[in-house]
Amino acid sequence: MSINEPIHDGTISDIDSAYCRAAFYSALALGFQPPAEDILSRLLTAGSRCSLTGAATWLYPQRPDIVSAIEGLPSAEETNPPALASKYRVFFGHTARGEITPYETEYGNEALFQQPQELGDLMGFYHAFGLSLKREQHERPDHVSCECEFLMFLALKEAYALEQDNREMLAETRKAEKLFLRDHVGRFFPTFVSRLSREDPSGFYGKLGELALRFISAECARLQVSLGAANLGLRPADDSRVPMACGNGTECAAMPGAAVPEGGDSV
Repeated sequence: MSINEPIHDGTISDIDSAYCRAAFYSALALGFQPPAEDILSRLLTAGSRCSLTGAATWLYPQRPDIVSAIEGLPSAEETNPPALASKYRVFFGHTARGEITPYETEYGNEALFQQPQELGDLMGFYHAFGLSLKREQHERPDHVSCECEFLMFLALKEAYALEQDNREMLAETRKAEKLFLRDHVGRFFPTFVSRLSREDPSGFYGKLGELALRFISAECARLQVSLGAANLGLRPADDSRVPMACGNGTECAAMPGAAVPEGGDSV
């Protein structure tokens, strides 16, 4: 059987599945960026919500809770961009320690000793696929939005490998996706979302976090990797060994415009 033929349940092909997952990760990456009107219009329009609902129904028909989380997001008309921007600053701050840190390596009691290694591991993932942060972003590679965008890139690369019938590229991409979920996104997301839900239970970010966790948990189950705990500690706030933003050759996250290796299109 060719690797780009439909999967056995007859509902969705492997290629379509990869594109649906890319759409989900793209939406999450947008949602956790600083809010701007153009970003919110792309994320919260009726068409965007309809597309996400369709993707969720195709990917995980046994998980109606994902669809209900999409339906729980406010519409673009119900969202006030300036107020949301103010809430973003309060929650995520201009440093690693807003009320809810969006940086993966701040989470875990072992973070004091392992943060440099974890950042190095993230950079290794990004560099392995020829990706780097845009310098003007001035953002760390462990920001939740960067990590979701990298998973979007991997899903697009998986679709490309399927379309080209490139088994080696497909195997490498799927392996990277599984390891990245296990060691990074899946590790800290439960704690991150738990904090969001506590601080913003009925607001945009609380609802976005709930959607993100339901989707990430389904992805982890699909790839047979475990989610992390929902009560990870935080790195001591006075440990300033790691800078706010990466620079001078250490930048490495999946951002728009990054080149896809081996003849793929840009993201």
